[in-house]
Amino acid sequence: MIEFNNLSFGYTSKKLLYKNLSLTINQGRIYGLFGKNGAGKSTLLKNMVGTLFPAEGSILINGMTPQKRQPSFLQTIYYIPEDVFVPSLTIKQYKNLFAPFYPEFNEDNFHTYLNDLEVSVDGKLNKLSFGQQKKFVIAFALACNTKVLLMDEPTNGLDIPSKTQFRKLIASVMFDDRIIFISTHQVRDLENMIDNVIIVDNGDLLLHASVASICNKLCFKTVTEIPVDAKILYEEKALKGTAVVMENIYAEDSKLNLEQLFTGVTENPAIAKQLFSSN
Repeated sequence: MIEFNNLSFGYTSKKLLYKNLSLTINQGRIYGLFGKNGAGKSTLLKNMVGTLFPAEGSILINGMTPQKRQPSFLQTIYYIPEDVFVPSLTIKQYKNLFAPFYPEFNEDNFHTYLNDLEVSVDGKLNKLSFGQQKKFVIAFALACNTKVLLMDEPTNGLDIPSKTQFRKLIASVMFDDRIIFISTHQVRDLENMIDNVIIVDNGDLLLHASVASICNKLCFKTVTEIPVDAKILYEEKALKGTAVVMENIYAEDSKLNLEQLFTGVTENPAIAKQLFSSN
């Protein structure tokens, strides 16, 4: 479990990226953290891994404080930054150097993930393209089998087939005692794989809800005429009418559209708060 207790953070005291953020992240789920560029998504992940510290409040991850950076904590968490770095090492050298830090590392899994992501190199890792380096780091991170996996823009640099394979791998490594937390602004890449949605903007938590709850409370569809008796979170002219995200007053089944949801919540936070105030 990850607990944010009245977390505030800012690079200066006059401008806080987060203000009194309280949030609970439960095991056995994949979370998508969405926000505009500069909203502080990467900053939040760095607070979670303990490389940045809260100005006020606290974070607890499975009962441990990230900023202490104790070995017992670090061996249970893996963080993949947006801009990955790999040293001038071969795959074998990298594994021999870094795998011992993670007691649950599985070498067979590692080679399976490399094969699934089509990463094959006999030379030094730093000679690979950025996309191949990213896939290598993803394969290594998954093989470490940590209880918490944090990923910042993991699909940046991946081609379409690799993104598809990435989603399959994430689904295959999700277990009841694990938390996978993915930060991105590329909402479409995660549409069919996350369990919970978190949206932040201007230092505020605008939405924290399960996909099931979102689809229960909202209806995503195209209409020829906008209903006058429903709260409209988002609307956009489409070829065959108007695409809307609206209050699901008739308990309709519809498919989640993360891009429309994100735009609607960030543009109409007051309406979103009304619709999800019971969460």
